[in-house]
Amino acid sequence: MKPDIRDSSRGGDKEVILIVDDVPDAVEVVRRNLDRLGYQTVSATSASDAVRLLEQTAVDLVITDYKMPQASGLELIRYIRENRGDTEIIMITGYASVEGAVEAMKFGASEYLSKPFTDEELIASVERTLDKLRLHRSMRIAVTEAQAPAGFIGDSATMRVVYSNIAKSARTTATVLVTGESGTGKELVARAIHYNGERAAAPFVAVNCGGIPESLLESELFGHVRGAFTGATESRAGFFQTADGGTVFLDEVSEMTAAMQVKLLRVLQEKEIYMVGSARSIGVDVRVIAATNKDLRALVSKNLFREDLFYRLNVISIEVPPLRARADDILKMIGRFAEKFSAEAGRPAPRFSVRALELLMGYQWPGNVRELENTIHRLVVMSDNDPIDAPDLPALMRGNQIRETNFKRPLAEVEAEYIRNVMSSVGGNKSRAAEILGIDRKTLREKLKSK
Repeated sequence: MKPDIRDSSRGGDKEVILIVDDVPDAVEVVRRNLDRLGYQTVSATSASDAVRLLEQTAVDLVITDYKMPQASGLELIRYIRENRGDTEIIMITGYASVEGAVEAMKFGASEYLSKPFTDEELIASVERTLDKLRLHRSMRIAVTEAQAPAGFIGDSATMRVVYSNIAKSARTTATVLVTGESGTGKELVARAIHYNGERAAAPFVAVNCGGIPESLLESELFGHVRGAFTGATESRAGFFQTADGGTVFLDEVSEMTAAMQVKLLRVLQEKEIYMVGSARSIGVDVRVIAATNKDLRALVSKNLFREDLFYRLNVISIEVPPLRARADDILKMIGRFAEKFSAEAGRPAPRFSVRALELLMGYQWPGNVRELENTIHRLVVMSDNDPIDAPDLPALMRGNQIRETNFKRPLAEVEAEYIRNVMSSVGGNKSRAAEILGIDRKTLREKLKSK
């Protein structure tokens, strides 16, 4: 028998309740009481019919009989708990026992009603269960909103984990290692930890370890005294002194040489620095947050990164997911970025066609959030169409699906095209492109020359 999916509500704001019983008269009694209170009711006469309905309909509460042919109410409860965590359950049975009640609760039922029950007992049970559901939902919404720091867009499950880890990290002064692909927002995570912690009023100093020449990095980090090297005409404080009392963010920490890794390890252990050219140590009170787009554990196993430094940095670890792993947030980002860049340009925010949105959602975004932001900026500035449609998008997005299914192209051709696409996605920035490709700038230059 097919499930009855009649909508019997007299109030659109009321919760949806599924009634499951193999006896139609029993279903009708429960339905009549709930109709009277304005709830939306749907029904099924077997557990299998109920499962099919749950796969198609958002249900807030399931009221199910215990004993039914084929699959029992307990099996239905198990399915709901494994697949529909936000649905509450009331078990009804004519075979009441303490053991049955305990078993129903153990499987995940919120309430247990024995037949025969009065209308008042049914309604009281439904109200208690729905009050519990509303409380849990309100708490979850409050937590999600509280955890999303300024500057972040999206509330996907993967990002809620990141928000939670940021909040926990902000309550401590422990060293944090932020990992993730280029363009995912690792510095944004570091700033959120700093500005939501007790050091918020002190400086936040960001250092790109891969962007400073090896010969200058020690001086930039720890400062130098007059005469320490040619051109050092006066003493100058380094980033660690500038950030005293606050936070130093070491981006691309994996690019540090072995000698610099030793010096950083000493700073983390001793809480003191040596300016270049000085034999006297200087105490510093600095929290260190490091970031990398590389697998530091793999580098440690290859003796390319110090194991003791890795463990010093990896006290707290936060992994920022790539954009392709948080597709639910892409539409929100498109809207937010379009509004931002339209306001800057002094024009109304454009609309996007369904096809354009499908292509943007289906693209893999090797440059992650940074690439998406740059793409929307370019579309807002350069496109004269409203809505923005598929032809307005970059060619690599429009042809992405066709190219993915073409397996007859030479490897060199595929590699060349991918490098061009990555370079385009980062606006020609060779350092960023090299990060995404997992190669150094020299190798990238050679590959670009050969294409």
